[in-house]
Amino acid sequence: MKLVVCSDIHDNIWVLQEALKHMPDRDAALLFCGDFCAPFTLVQLAEGFAGPIHVIWGNNDGDKWLLTQQAARFPHVVLHGELAEIKIAGKHILANHYPDIARHISSEGQGDIVCYGHDHIAYEEVLKNGTLLLNPGELMGRFGKSTYAIVELDTLALTWVEVQRA
Repeated sequence: MKLVVCSDIHDNIWVLQEALKHMPDRDAALLFCGDFCAPFTLVQLAEGFAGPIHVIWGNNDGDKWLLTQQAARFPHVVLHGELAEIKIAGKHILANHYPDIARHISSEGQGDIVCYGHDHIAYEEVLKNGTLLLNPGELMGRFGKSTYAIVELDTLALTWVEVQRA
């Protein structure tokens, strides 16, 4: 089982469209670490990814009412609010949008994987307690690269994917 982790789309629907072409959608779940911005971006993700999608709020997800209304159209989309705590393929996965909160949670050793977004910087670290701390970077591409990560849940092996922009 694979976990696709992405964050910070900020309505760059063109990069999202390209990313969705290459994301595994069989035997995979997706964790979104915040900042769709507009509800139409959530709809595009939900229509383009067939597996389960887990979503946490970012600081730029302003219209949470409409985001919630749109997510309700898709049975494979779960909105977790500010913090997600999920089990997939026997792995305990936690996610929050903010780096400081994620670092604190991961230092407690509460999860196998702790994911975050917000600062748009792709980052991975396996802590002494064995927790994988992961920021998939940004799909938006504001700071250069548009990236996401794929985690093989049985081994926690990580693959970085850079989305080529048209």
